[in-house]
Amino acid sequence: MKAINVSELKAHLSKYLRMASRGSRIVVKDRDEPIAQLGPPQAEALSWHDRLAREGRLRVGTQNWSGLRISKLDRRVDIQASLRAVREESSEVRRR
Repeated sequence: MKAINVSELKAHLSKYLRMASRGSRIVVKDRDEPIAQLGPPQAEALSWHDRLAREGRLRVGTQNWSGLRISKLDRRVDIQASLRAVREESSEVRRR
């Protein structure tokens, strides 16, 4: 961490801003008393969802999940038979 006086900062502002943008932390002093600190912005603590969306690796959907209501089916479904059918279909597709 580098410490400089206000007069030094005023004289070479561009230089110190470049240093800060590259990751350096600079303490600005007025009469040997620290009054400010320059440095890169601190990374925000983002959730994985927000981080991927910000990086452009995830497209955020528009579904209102809180308004989603699940209703009962009017007939019984054999889950095991449905899973077997899906597995058989996917194995047939792989064989082609």
